Amino acid sequence: MSDPSGTGPVDRYRVVPAAYLVLLREGAGGEEVLLQLRSGTGYMDDHWACGAAGHVEAGESVLEAAVREAREELGLEVSPADLLPLTTLHRTGGTGRAIDERVDFFLACRRWDGEPALRETKASDLRWVPLDALDSLPGPVVPHERLVLAALAAGPVPPVMTFGFPQH
Repeated sequence: MSDPSGTGPVDRYRVVPAAYLVLLREGAGGEEVLLQLRSGTGYMDDHWACGAAGHVEAGESVLEAAVREAREELGLEVSPADLLPLTTLHRTGGTGRAIDERVDFFLACRRWDGEPALRETKASDLRWVPLDALDSLPGPVVPHERLVLAALAAGPVPPVMTFGFPQH
């Protein structure tokens, strides 16, 4: 039905959905976002990333994925009712392969149960960072996530954003 390269007839129209949980709180200097330092994943290691994120699994809604990722990665209990749509990011790696076509759902959350803590080996640090101070981190932020976080810091975030496509 499709070839293993991901370019066959069935995979030709496949996109990979992911849920990104943007945990926010009021800090002493304004709004802060929880970031984790990626480590040992093989993708964007040593880059700062949203507190919890991951692929939407088969049969799972994007809201269920965000709740699951919060529990697995941070030990937090989040109610789907507390997830607020932030933006949808359509991005490409520019290779033309189906696996490089992504749709990322960014969901803001300001209420949860528990204290955030690293629960997986895919991150080596976790910290609250003022939204307007991403440049103060001791390392880069994953580029497509930085785009969304910078838009959030600047004001209203567009409901749909793109990344990696040629600008028109």
